[in-house]
Amino acid sequence: MSPIAAPSSATKQAELLRQDGNLYFNKERFGAAIDAYTEAITLCPNVPVYWTNRALCHRRRNDWTKVEEDCRKAIKLDGSSVKAHYMLGLALLEREEFAEGIKELEKALDLGRGANPKSYMVEEIWQALAKAKYLKWEDESTKHACELQSLKEACETALEEKHFLDFPQTETEGFLDEAAKSNLQELKALDRVFKKAAEADIPSEVPDYLCCKITLDIFRDPVITPSGVSYERAVILNHLEKVGNFDPITREPLDESQLIPNLAIKEAVQAFLDEHGWAYKTD
Repeated sequence: MSPIAAPSSATKQAELLRQDGNLYFNKERFGAAIDAYTEAITLCPNVPVYWTNRALCHRRRNDWTKVEEDCRKAIKLDGSSVKAHYMLGLALLEREEFAEGIKELEKALDLGRGANPKSYMVEEIWQALAKAKYLKWEDESTKHACELQSLKEACETALEEKHFLDFPQTETEGFLDEAAKSNLQELKALDRVFKKAAEADIPSEVPDYLCCKITLDIFRDPVITPSGVSYERAVILNHLEKVGNFDPITREPLDESQLIPNLAIKEAVQAFLDEHGWAYKTD
């Protein structure tokens, strides 16, 4: 190795400190790990992994302000850091900044799927993202339900007032009976309208065509085989690796290179989730 290519003493020392930090972290000595990573950062501040490692320690101590600071620094150094976007998303969610937190988690998920779709982190990120989107939907759904109830009560009051104005009590008894029936029909029609408006917020079943044939869960990253069957990418890759190179349903020979992203189903899933946020619930 030429002198120019040889790592500097500072680089070597920083790497040794990172290894020390990893050892402390594995022993749950997070304070000592933070000190080691901090020393490594002092020596080599442009190495993103030192920042994400320290952020992970802060995460384990629930120090979300410092998690955010370290992750933002890591992203400036490496915009493709899965861990940095993931932990930044978690930190933002802790502050209930749902929109920005979800945006960071989505970025982490896209990067993670591109790097290693079978990685445990992809599943972990998806779970965090699904939980965040479910909580966002739950919050919006509660507000929507309150708004609908208030509007319904206002409409019912308006109909009652209209009824008394149009049919004063001086009318004959038979005529009042007809008026009461008419008013009752209007109230029933109003009830049907508001029930229809609330349908999207009522959990039901996810259509079969939006679910993986193996897991029976809603698709996250669907791929289609030459035989026309769609599967969750991570699940079919796991099958090909551990069971065999064949389609689990048709039994036709199948290789990883033959899998094609099913963009139509992916778009259909997203459209369904946009309308039915309750489907993000994973437990």
